[in-house]
Amino acid sequence: MNTMRDFGEQGLHSGVAALGGFRKFILRGNVVDLAVGIVIGAAFNSVVQEFVKDLITPLIGIFGGFDFSTWRIPVNHSYFAIGSFLNAVISFLIIAAVVYFFVVLPVNALHDRFTPHTEPAKPTTRECPFCLSTVPLKATRCAYCTAQLPPADEARAQPTSA
Repeated sequence: MNTMRDFGEQGLHSGVAALGGFRKFILRGNVVDLAVGIVIGAAFNSVVQEFVKDLITPLIGIFGGFDFSTWRIPVNHSYFAIGSFLNAVISFLIIAAVVYFFVVLPVNALHDRFTPHTEPAKPTTRECPFCLSTVPLKATRCAYCTAQLPPADEARAQPTSA
């Protein structure tokens, strides 16, 4: 009987330890940020859809002279709701523009501002003017064609001609 009790306590402790790992995973910054972003994005999506349906679509209809939101094409006792589809396309374009201008551009600007700019590395190799193989900068003889190479300073000063 004691062995069953020991086994049960071990199972309980291992289950609690697994939940502790799950709690660490859930409370990690990225997961919480993602969850908040999804909730805000869903709310923003409904706001933009209503904005397009109630404001943008009637404005487009003013210029076209018809109710844009009810535009549909009958085909064999069915209807293609082109107006609804165009509402969805306009909603998508507005959401994409808002995300680009209010999220992507500022994040890229911050990334560019705080990323250290490094000087380009000095070259460590050069081309052999005879066989066009890549050789170390300090080499005096080409490893491929065994030609005598001019010193590195002269090679940089004189452009190689093919």
